[in-house]
Amino acid sequence: MSRTPLQAVRGMNDVLPDEAERWEAFEAVIRDWLAGYGYRPIRMPLVEPTPLFKRAIGEVTDIVEKEMYSFEDALNGEQLTLRPEGTASCVRAAIQHNLLYDSPRRLWYMGPMFRHERPQKGRYRQFHQVGVEALGYAGPDIDIEMIVMTRRLWQRLGLTGIRLEINTLGDSAARAAHRAKLIAYLEQHIDRLDDDAKRRLHTNPLRVLDSKNPQVREVVAGAPRLEDDLDDAARAHFAAFRAGLEAAGIDYTVNPNLVRGLDYYNYTVFEWITDQLGAQGTVCAGGRYDGLVEQIGGKPAPACGYAMGVERLLALMEAGGTTLAAAPSDAYVVRVGDAAEGFAARVAELLRDAGLRVTVHCGGGSFKSQMKKADASGARFALIIGDDEAAAGVVAVKPLRGGGEQQSLAPADAAAHLRAAASAAAPLAHGGQS
Repeated sequence: MSRTPLQAVRGMNDVLPDEAERWEAFEAVIRDWLAGYGYRPIRMPLVEPTPLFKRAIGEVTDIVEKEMYSFEDALNGEQLTLRPEGTASCVRAAIQHNLLYDSPRRLWYMGPMFRHERPQKGRYRQFHQVGVEALGYAGPDIDIEMIVMTRRLWQRLGLTGIRLEINTLGDSAARAAHRAKLIAYLEQHIDRLDDDAKRRLHTNPLRVLDSKNPQVREVVAGAPRLEDDLDDAARAHFAAFRAGLEAAGIDYTVNPNLVRGLDYYNYTVFEWITDQLGAQGTVCAGGRYDGLVEQIGGKPAPACGYAMGVERLLALMEAGGTTLAAAPSDAYVVRVGDAAEGFAARVAELLRDAGLRVTVHCGGGSFKSQMKKADASGARFALIIGDDEAAAGVVAVKPLRGGGEQQSLAPADAAAHLRAAASAAAPLAHGGQS
């Protein structure tokens, strides 16, 4: 039998403790931010019926054609897929559980998504998203709110240099009319299209518009514009959306080639883009998908939403020198002596009853070695308990951060002292910038 250590699947990464604590601090900010706008959490399965994504995303999209992890359930032969995105799952859950029967819903979720693609920095086979979905709102006020609230998140995370691009895709009739014109135009330049553009020409020609190939982009520059086929309702919606952004003081660029990679979008689409992450510059993207609820099998209802990549946002924060601090332990208990062991355990439980975070040293070792571990733990205080302290019923409280004198306190007084120190450092403990 081979003894070679097994490793994680390429593109599916372990998040080790130091990094995981950054993730948890980030997630705490996300929860607080979304609660501030009235969004409620929802959690969907990682595995969904494959037809859900084919119906929602579109069978001729890159995701469905090339990137989904799909398999047959050995028990009943059902075709299943690891979710490649969250919107279809969220809408499916809303329909299945009749969430829209009495009022619109503001929902959010956070978790892993899966796409079978070539791993590179900022693009992984298992990646994590925060998804925000507003179901039952016709807008454009909710569209505007989504942009405004995302700007607030960038401010809270200390992120700069993220620009907003927007577009409108109109309704299905406008896209059908534009599709015919676009195909006719592209066929006249087929010798200058790359293989991807040729493959999409008759199945999903709108996707040719956001090609990254310079030669194809030259062709696209002269293509018919979707805006010329918009009806009055689409124009009015987009005009109101733009006016709302301007009233909120949000800068944006209209990008007529912004079409998104999923078939369910209509009307408003947008992307928040940075130049600080190389090729993977989109950190947040979404738009309106008014037909998706009916498309999946529910009663017609308007909706819009977006998703942001957790890994990309964390990388962007790191590139900009912004970090989120995980809450450290309030105390590390150093214990030396037989009598100290039992007393230290009781003191630690008393402190935890007071809501404090306490790490008790285990595994033995000298006083000096234990103090090194206490300092390395990041705890604010070392609580030193030897046989003498145990006999006297006191704890030696030694500050490890920020100076101060060591003092001997009764356990209850030590708890009060540590709680006061924790309250003074509350912004740090709750994931503030450091």
